[in-house]
Amino acid sequence: MKERNILETLCRYFIYFLLYSIIGWCYEVFLEVVVYRWGFTNRGVLFGPYCPVYGFGALIFLVLLYPMLKKQSPGKKVLYIPVIFLLSMTIATALELFTSYILEYLTGSWPWQTYVDYKYNFQGRIALSPSLRFGLGGVIFLYLLQPVFERICDRLGSSLIKKLALTMMILLAADCAYTVFFR
Repeated sequence: MKERNILETLCRYFIYFLLYSIIGWCYEVFLEVVVYRWGFTNRGVLFGPYCPVYGFGALIFLVLLYPMLKKQSPGKKVLYIPVIFLLSMTIATALELFTSYILEYLTGSWPWQTYVDYKYNFQGRIALSPSLRFGLGGVIFLYLLQPVFERICDRLGSSLIKKLALTMMILLAADCAYTVFFR
C-alpha cells in the first residue's frame, strides 16, 4: 500500500466524516419512522441529511480504535469484538453526553429525544439502551463499513478524493451558512 500525504489523508477523513454523518441521519430517521412510528422529521441540526455527531463519533473511533484492529490478523480481529463493542459504547455515550451539555449551553436544548422514559438513564441525556446500540454500531462500523469505504477511496485515487472532499466541503459550508442565516 502506498503512503498517503497529509492533504489526502485529511480529505479522506472529511469524506468519512460526511458519510458517517449521513448514515447516522438515516439511522435516526429509520428509528423515528419505522421503529417508533412518529413520522418523519429532519433529525439533523442542519438542512441536509446528516447528523454531525455521528461523523465526529466515527472520527474518534477511526483515531482511537481502528488502528488497534488494522494491525491484527483476521483471526485475532474476531477476538477484539467484545473490546471494540465496550469501547465504542463508552466513547459514543460520552460523546452524546458531552454534546448534550454543549448544545444545551449554546441553544438551550439538545436536538434528540430525552431518555427520561428509559429505565436506565442519566439526566435524560444518555441511557443504557442507546448506548448498547452505539456499541453494536461501532462494531459494524469498524469491522464492516470502514474497510469497504477505504477500498472505495483507494480505487478513486488521490486526485478524485481531493476534488470530492472539496466539493463536499463547499456543500457543507453552504448548508451551515443557510442554516445559521436563513433558517
